[in-house]
Amino acid sequence: MSTPTPNPILDVRDLRVHFPAKPAPVKAVDGVSFVVHERETVGLVGESGSGKTTIGKALLKLVPATGGQILFRGRDVRPLREREFRPLRKEMQMIFQDPFSSLNPRWTIGSIVAEPLEIHFPALTKAERLDRVAALLKKVALPADALRRYPHEFSGGQRQRIGIARALAVEPKFIVCDEPVSALDVSVQAQIVNLLQDLQDEFGLAYLFISHDLAVVQHISHRVLVMYRGQLVEAASADEIYQNPQHEYTRKLLAAAA
Repeated sequence: MSTPTPNPILDVRDLRVHFPAKPAPVKAVDGVSFVVHERETVGLVGESGSGKTTIGKALLKLVPATGGQILFRGRDVRPLREREFRPLRKEMQMIFQDPFSSLNPRWTIGSIVAEPLEIHFPALTKAERLDRVAALLKKVALPADALRRYPHEFSGGQRQRIGIARALAVEPKFIVCDEPVSALDVSVQAQIVNLLQDLQDEFGLAYLFISHDLAVVQHISHRVLVMYRGQLVEAASADEIYQNPQHEYTRKLLAAAA
């Protein structure tokens, strides 16, 4: 596991995401604050509906935040318009839970991985893009002929590797991993987690690793945040959370996973 630096890449302050509803708004995220350092993996755990995925999407402006600050390298991204945010978007990427639904079934793998390069590196020639895509697929241990094939030709674990290659294409420094192994068999989960750790070491990546699986989170995370009903109820090192949980809800999660 990589060693985090003391430098925060992400500083979230009093983040709130409320959705309109009757008779009262749904407070999906309600006053959450945390920091992610360079080269660090922060695990974000909680049951379904706790707000953890909403946090991940809000950080990347995929859902609008209602209040608070999202400081990426010291700059608050929340008030930025899309045109202003685009240069930062390539530094902040997401790996999605369902590797099949997040890949366009009509596109070849080469086109899927090349798309973000066309958007964020328009000066690259077609040949340069192809070379970079081939290198990325090799990096995530996919065969060279994957370029010309389609998502349905691959297993769930291979499709998640494609999603990882696509996220890496624009050379990000921070990646939100939204339940990236929950749809996979246990043996394949371990392969993907090990791949993410290897890539973190090689490229100096920081991760927010969202999961309901405490065993996976313990394995990959330096620190763990526990969400309950839109609020952060506990934050500590991975070892502290598992050996000496302080909050009753954390203890219930651990007991359920035992």
